[in-house]
Amino acid sequence: MKYGLYILIVLAGFLQALGNSMNAQLKSSLQNPWLASLVSFALITAFFLIAFAVMPRPLPSVEGVTAMPWWAPVGGLAGAVAVFLGLLFVAKIGAGAFNGLLITANILSSLLIDHWGWANMPIHSLNFGRVVGGIFMVAGILLISKY
Repeated sequence: MKYGLYILIVLAGFLQALGNSMNAQLKSSLQNPWLASLVSFALITAFFLIAFAVMPRPLPSVEGVTAMPWWAPVGGLAGAVAVFLGLLFVAKIGAGAFNGLLITANILSSLLIDHWGWANMPIHSLNFGRVVGGIFMVAGILLISKY
């Protein structure tokens, strides 16, 4: 079961890298990065509205909504920053460098989130292997960006 999830996550990573390149072409065609972002997110919104109309269950409870941290809905906006920056910079620096920097920053930040339990995440303490993995990520992106 766990390996099946890994396959789906790898597929999502592939699609995200491809999506950044597709969004760069969208921005190039539409010329306006704000309009390109609007088109991109309008399609995403339409997709999820249709999915929700087809599969409306489970619905949130009042207790769940009132217990939700104020910052929980902002996660999508945080992702939108990455999408918008991809629209602006993927074509300028290349998909490898852009996604490598994005993913490396994501990994390093995630190590801190895990270690400190930020955003109510379960704690996964830093250890030698995690630190070395982060160093390899930085070394990898330095090589990708340079060559």
